[in-house]
Amino acid sequence: MQKYNPFLKMPNIFRKFYLLFYVTGFFWIQPVMAQSPSEKLAQADFLYNQHRYTQALQIYEQLLSQKRIYSPQMLLKMAYIHEGLQQYTQSMHYLQLYYSKHPSRSVLRKMEEVGLQQHLSGYEYTDWNFFKTQFYKYYTQILELLLVMAVISITLLLVNWSKKKPISPEIKLMVLAYLAFVFYFANFLSLDQQGIIRNSNVPIMAAPSAGAGLVATVSLGHKVNILGEQDIWYRIEWEDQTAYIRKNNLLLLPQPLGDKNLF
Repeated sequence: MQKYNPFLKMPNIFRKFYLLFYVTGFFWIQPVMAQSPSEKLAQADFLYNQHRYTQALQIYEQLLSQKRIYSPQMLLKMAYIHEGLQQYTQSMHYLQLYYSKHPSRSVLRKMEEVGLQQHLSGYEYTDWNFFKTQFYKYYTQILELLLVMAVISITLLLVNWSKKKPISPEIKLMVLAYLAFVFYFANFLSLDQQGIIRNSNVPIMAAPSAGAGLVATVSLGHKVNILGEQDIWYRIEWEDQTAYIRKNNLLLLPQPLGDKNLF
């Protein structure tokens, strides 16, 4: 039995209109579906310049969450929009993401300014924080240089040893100390992991247990240093003491290491 096809039962004029609509729609929708990240970014920037901030933010966040790519200016715009919406946790998060790739004193001061205005702790500006971020920005290059120097030092020692030239104990000690430093630099030197409290009325506990003593109840937006983790808890530094917070109450901040794609 021949399968019923409603298209064949259409009058000729309607069939023509249907085909025209289908073909036109197909070629119109293809560029939209195949829109590149750069084109999406340009569209979002256009919306931003037209002060259609929430629409621009939707595209920015889609690019960041799905494509994991961004431009530096995009991050600053996202931070600005969230600040205008009084969503300071998200605003600080995007400022920190920008700062992790493009350390600048002005961004540190901006975060400190917003923190002071909103009575948020953890955003105090210090030259030491700026230095640490700059240092870790070039961590890989510094490590490569240290490893090259270590190889050169060992090679020279082996050459002298093969030629039976005397090597002073001081030189041996210096090389051993240098190798120990390189090992420490490569394996143990790290920038403090930080996070922003993402919920309201979050309990900070004295131990990793819901039945432990309550240290404080805090609002969202505060930034804390993470010292470690245990099960569903992060061990943090709060007001110069060690405390614990549930992991789902903390938004982890990016670190200078671990590059992401940029336009």
